[in-house]
Amino acid sequence: MTRSRLSPREMSRIAMMAVLLCLCAWLSVPAPIPFTLQTFGLFCALGLLGGRRGSLAILLYLLMGAAGLPVFSGFQGGIACLLGPTGGYLLGFLPMGLLYCLLEKQAMRSLWFMAAALVLGLLLCYALGTLWFVKVYSFHHGPIAWISAMGLCVFPFVLPDLGKLALALLLIRSLRPRLPQQI
Repeated sequence: MTRSRLSPREMSRIAMMAVLLCLCAWLSVPAPIPFTLQTFGLFCALGLLGGRRGSLAILLYLLMGAAGLPVFSGFQGGIACLLGPTGGYLLGFLPMGLLYCLLEKQAMRSLWFMAAALVLGLLLCYALGTLWFVKVYSFHHGPIAWISAMGLCVFPFVLPDLGKLALALLLIRSLRPRLPQQI
């Protein structure tokens, strides 16, 4: 029999990871194309909490932003952020978590499986976000080629996101043994 209710400890960890996502969204790394540490927070939430609890932290984060709290990059919030051209990438965080949830049993075997599952989730997020971007951008500004959309929204972020994944995996590897086994 599986548990369906969350313990207070689980709820507090989910809430803490949602707060970590907020903090990571606010931290911007200056570069020719600036990027935030949001995906680092996603990788940590999924790797440390697991797919189910990590997805709940992502959902909580998105709901806080949709409610108008300034939890997204640039201290923005509100439904307009989710419905704008780049909102698909934010909304893509949740399917990323759900895919990780499906692959979790394999991912828990080793850091390599975890990295592969997180990369697959990131690719899903990129695909959904780019699809959303093309639709919204085309509606407001006219057609845009897929490759142009990817040049704006994906290609500049691939290497930084892989770097954030590597850092998250190092953190997960050092913190996991210190955390109690499944809650």
